[in-house]
Amino acid sequence: MKSPAWLIAGVAVAILVAIQVTTAAGRAERFVAGADVPVMAAGVDVLAGIPSIPARVHGNDYRRAAFGEAWTDDTSAPGGHNGCDTRNDILDRDLVDKTFTAISRCPTAVATGTLYDPYTNETIPFTRGNQVGAAVQIDHIVPLALAWDLGARNWTDDMRRRFANDPANLLAVQGKANQDKGDSEPADWMPPNHAFWCQYSVQFAAVLRGYALPVDDRSAVVLRDAASTCPLG
Repeated sequence: MKSPAWLIAGVAVAILVAIQVTTAAGRAERFVAGADVPVMAAGVDVLAGIPSIPARVHGNDYRRAAFGEAWTDDTSAPGGHNGCDTRNDILDRDLVDKTFTAISRCPTAVATGTLYDPYTNETIPFTRGNQVGAAVQIDHIVPLALAWDLGARNWTDDMRRRFANDPANLLAVQGKANQDKGDSEPADWMPPNHAFWCQYSVQFAAVLRGYALPVDDRSAVVLRDAASTCPLG
């Protein structure tokens, strides 16, 4: 499987055993591994430091609007305040073989590219157009509605806006896989591509930890099992 560019890109921040995050400004730090998968230290619990709850309690008060407009040109995204919203920044980060075009206020919007989808292991061509969101979509690894049920309903508006636009919690994926996932927690949905379970579990846990969100008991079992597929180092 070819890994998404953000998994193997060289950046200044490295993460020890791929589970440490920063809580500065309430944002999780996206994990970066030098290889295709993060390496876990023996005996390390991927959910260390994350509180547990018996079960998710679905509320009837979730509102997408509580997390702000769909996408912002925020400093939490790569190159924030560059005139391009977070969605365009994530496409630029995760796609390869790209061409660019200028649209509205974004001078470097991805016009065409290729996604090596981590959720399905499929190669998906991307072309900007009227159906721009159909083939390739941007997934919130920890879904917004799930975060709401786990405690985000009590956050400030600014915290929720940052969460919705945090690159640590965003990934370009196959549109159908994103729709199939919906707002499911790991106990109810994991990527069809089992080879990605290690990365998914580590990043899911990192986002929970970075935003002080709990994990439900059923999902804790699934995430620990998925993390057990990570190589030990």
